[in-house]
Amino acid sequence: MAIHVEGVAAIVIFYLLILFVGIWAAWKNKNSGVEEGADRSEIIMVGGRDIGLFVGAFTMTATWVGGGYINGTAEYVYLPGYGLAWAQAPFGYAMSLVLGGLFFAKPMRSRGYVTMLDPFQQLYGKRMGGLLFIPALMGEIFWSAAILSALGATLSVIVDIDINMSVVISALIAIFYTLVGGMYSVAYTDVVQLFCIFVGLWISVPFALSNPAVSDIGVTAVKELYQDPWLGQIESTDKWMWADNFCLLMLGGIPWQVYFQRVLSASSATYAQVLSFLAAFGCIVMAVPSVLIGAIGASTDWNQTSYGPIPPMKKDESEMILPIVLQYLCPPYVSFFGLGAVSAAVMSSADSSILSASSMFARNIYQLAFRQSASDSEIVWVMRITIFVFGALATAMALLTGTVYGLWYLSSDLVYVIIFPQLLSVLFVRGTNTYGSVAGYIFGLILRIGGGEPYLKLPPFIYYPGWYIKELVHHTTQEVEHLVVQKFPFKTMAMLASFLGNVAFSYLFKYLFESGTLSAKYDFLDAVVARHSAEIMDRTTLVNRNIIGLNEMAPVRPRLSVTLASTFTRKETLTEEDESSPESPSHENE
Repeated sequence: MAIHVEGVAAIVIFYLLILFVGIWAAWKNKNSGVEEGADRSEIIMVGGRDIGLFVGAFTMTATWVGGGYINGTAEYVYLPGYGLAWAQAPFGYAMSLVLGGLFFAKPMRSRGYVTMLDPFQQLYGKRMGGLLFIPALMGEIFWSAAILSALGATLSVIVDIDINMSVVISALIAIFYTLVGGMYSVAYTDVVQLFCIFVGLWISVPFALSNPAVSDIGVTAVKELYQDPWLGQIESTDKWMWADNFCLLMLGGIPWQVYFQRVLSASSATYAQVLSFLAAFGCIVMAVPSVLIGAIGASTDWNQTSYGPIPPMKKDESEMILPIVLQYLCPPYVSFFGLGAVSAAVMSSADSSILSASSMFARNIYQLAFRQSASDSEIVWVMRITIFVFGALATAMALLTGTVYGLWYLSSDLVYVIIFPQLLSVLFVRGTNTYGSVAGYIFGLILRIGGGEPYLKLPPFIYYPGWYIKELVHHTTQEVEHLVVQKFPFKTMAMLASFLGNVAFSYLFKYLFESGTLSAKYDFLDAVVARHSAEIMDRTTLVNRNIIGLNEMAPVRPRLSVTLASTFTRKETLTEEDESSPESPSHENE
């Protein structure tokens, strides 16, 4: 294949558009929040907390609608033996946004946090916050690397340009406008990117459907023609594995900084809820063209196309079904629109993840753990340096395509089994402390790692009920690989064990110290007895040091662009929410 000049030109135009919008957003909002006395670092992290309804809905939807989302949905619909029944991401992530809006957005936003790790450091201390930063960082970096890798492969299929070059250029553009504008640039570019995803994919679908090589997808949905029906089915022996994966998406999609960064940038707690619900609807809508493209791939006689007689699944190229459909079933100029959609999807996720990782490091690790006296300008510079460093790290990992997806799967699971139960405990359970947090962390880590990770060839050392060995044949090399498959829902079990371990050990150590069974000198984590030591970071200490601004009753600047702005006030939401707050006086005096 020769390099498609038109395709390269289309990509250049698209990237210049994204770069322009990112720089424009940074310039437009360069003084936003300054008049209210907000720190520049906080403005970069949460956009001055004045993201509007239109931009907010788009950027919240972009939380999960990325390159992995649209490519992965199409792949699972296409894969024989899986089909639409196993394409869980659209519904799972949509439900995560609904649950996040119902239960998590209001308490997090109303208390004025800046990052997802703030409540952990507030209640459990800086050391525990540092431990929880590790799986959070892994998730963000590996997610960015995985989707950048997907972009490089897509570009190589459609435009036939060097994978490494396309990954590096895409990452540099995302890093640059994130460096310049922070959350504002990420939010405004999300509007353009999601628009390009939706239009680009929907333009491609009719052309692919009308290709002579494609059979009626209504027929192939239930009848075997070229492969198994693309609707798929869930066997009774797989129902627990299906439920485990769905719970991972639904509940594990909540404790991510990319989500809470958008929640915390909303102008009020109620506003954050509304944006979450709108984004849930947006996730479903954005998945429709990917589902259709996967169905088209399963309904195609590839022998009638220039792709060749061997279908993608027998070339171990199922993960590339979306760009393959665009390339071989659509006219070239149409496939370039689809390519723009994939590029937009990748950049809308990569920039968010890089900003999220740098925000957590600059605030929760550098500032709260090491340099509590750091000036705001110092924090800004740390953020900019880490945006570049984490972006470079994600780019480097994207070039190592063999392990990126396995690392992301594992880190995503760790977010589910470790951070989600910690978030439940810190927000909704009174009396939990650092001892319980450490115990829950260890339980979740051991039980998840013990189950192994096939994508990383990590063998299990805990064999859960129902496990079996599966033979995986690589069609291109004829190599046979033996994988241990765990059908038991061990990920959800690990999450529940982590949560229950946190609660149980918190109350156990609370009883032991307060009853005098253990001497106060053994409270080395300063979590029960020494409640007001320098180590424990309770509300009073944090506010007095101006580290975490918890001015809960502070009014929100009225939104002039929304007619119902007066409805969304923080004071109103705080009245509803404060009664159950774990940071309420009754909780602090326990």
